[in-house]
Amino acid sequence: QVQLVESGGGLVQAGGSLRLSCAASGSIFSINDMAWYRQAPGKQRTLVAGITSGGSTNYANSARGRFTISRDNAKNTVYLQMNSLKPEDTADYYCNANVVLTSRASTIYWGQGTQVQVTV
Repeated sequence: QVQLVESGGGLVQAGGSLRLSCAASGSIFSINDMAWYRQAPGKQRTLVAGITSGGSTNYANSARGRFTISRDNAKNTVYLQMNSLKPEDTADYYCNANVVLTSRASTIYWGQGTQVQVTV
């Protein structure tokens, strides 16, 4: 019914930047909160940043001041601008969206993940 497709991951040197995008498509009436999570090898998936439909944001301590989450409601897309990247930011990044379907049911969807690798 709904797909989240991420893009923008890749290999970058420490101190560099990447911009992740996640576009939602399908039977969407509206989207409430959207978020980015990450999962490093052997570790649990953790929240990086979240954004409400009204644009209020929250960040993990590790992301605050370096990452910026934003969204384009007209395009059903959420972004994560990542600056001053560190090797410890290496992980698979997943977007997450609380979608209200055209049926008015509300469901959480996940993207397939995009890999970010930061080298020294």
